[in-house]
Amino acid sequence: MKTRIKNGTVVTASDTFTADVLIENSKIAALIAPGHIMSSADIREIDATGKYIIPGGIDAHTHLDMPFGGTNSIDDFESGTVAAAHGGTTTIIDFAIQKKGGTLREALDTWHQKAEGKAAIDYGFHMIATDVPPAQLDEMADIVREGVTSFKLFMAYPGVLLLDDQSIFRAMLRAGEIGALICMHAETGLPIDVLVQRAIAAGHTAPIYHALTRPEVAEATGTERAIALAEMAKVPVYIVHLSAQRALERVMEARDRGLPAYAETCPQYLFLSEDDLRGTPDDEFEGAKYVCTPPLRPAHHHEHLWRGLRNYDLQVVSTDHCPFCMKGQKELGRGDFSKIPNGMPGVETRLHLLWEGVREGKISMNRFVEITATAPAKIFGLYPRKGTIAVGADADLLVWDGEKRHVLSERTLHMRVDYSPFEGKEVVGAPTHVLSRGKVVVENGQYLGKKGDGRFVRRGTFALG
Repeated sequence: MKTRIKNGTVVTASDTFTADVLIENSKIAALIAPGHIMSSADIREIDATGKYIIPGGIDAHTHLDMPFGGTNSIDDFESGTVAAAHGGTTTIIDFAIQKKGGTLREALDTWHQKAEGKAAIDYGFHMIATDVPPAQLDEMADIVREGVTSFKLFMAYPGVLLLDDQSIFRAMLRAGEIGALICMHAETGLPIDVLVQRAIAAGHTAPIYHALTRPEVAEATGTERAIALAEMAKVPVYIVHLSAQRALERVMEARDRGLPAYAETCPQYLFLSEDDLRGTPDDEFEGAKYVCTPPLRPAHHHEHLWRGLRNYDLQVVSTDHCPFCMKGQKELGRGDFSKIPNGMPGVETRLHLLWEGVREGKISMNRFVEITATAPAKIFGLYPRKGTIAVGADADLLVWDGEKRHVLSERTLHMRVDYSPFEGKEVVGAPTHVLSRGKVVVENGQYLGKKGDGRFVRRGTFALG
């Protein structure tokens, strides 16, 4: 059956125009002038009067069913992708994690097993490399041939994820040879560990010390190092979850010099602040809800990040969705902030929150589409199959009601976590229809899909100039 989305305004990263969208065999088959008469036989119509037709969101940074700190992120590939769909995201890119001493192949196989038959929307993988001796460098090419074309490396978490600069540089050189993209968690992890140990020894155990022991300069220095290593290797680099002004300035300086440096930020760094980590007057441990890495920053950083999005110094807004319940998970760090599992929920609320930036004139509608769909599709090898509205593209589409009001609450959201960091916040803007490869998976808040609808998507190699 064909589907026609009619009477809406199409918004892409570059254009805004009135057209109907015809879908056939999971693809966009045509863009049709409004009012054009077609045979109505075997065509389902979706009326988008007064609404926008935009590409489905691509969240390029999620952690589903991820082991961390003695527990696992609470959303698996079923609950996490159902929640994503409710929020207007139709593709995620999750992270497969190599165990220390293990192979990249073992990691990829493990994550395929986690996702297969569960995902409600399409998904891809990045590879987190924690050990890169020469044998693993050779294995990187095999992973790329299977459509996993980006590798995340860490400068933080000594003994678990951290790689030294020599290993990072070797991996960057290899990525350049095989067309892969290096994503960097850019913090100076070893000094941070000293600050953490000193804080705990002094009896400073509350969640706020997660931020106070990971200062802005640690992120700025890590970002500068990552860019310098990439410049030496003559390869592009993508800085994940950038949170602060000084780190952004390092990216801006690199881009001004013509370097292929890219960066994402996340909604938590645009809407929440370090003050949230202080908890409540009755219970400072409530701040554990907001423990993520890098930490939330003072509120004055918000405007710098919005300006970075507006001026193309930040390319993408992803979520770093890594949810842990307060009960039984975040509580592991009561009395020792360093044991609080790092991460926050966000895969369902990203588009709702960012639409506030459109309404307040911080970004345009076209830029909204670009940072949530088109740019991640281009950077991570999904474009033009995904991330745009064009003939031949996958029919991953949203009918977006820019005036729909609702209140974010743990009780009504679909993520499995037992709290919402935005509890009680009224947002304006939501999808009325979410289509994944032409199939309506959410309609007016009702989930119509099923687990296993999502497919693994093989990604191309990095090609964005």
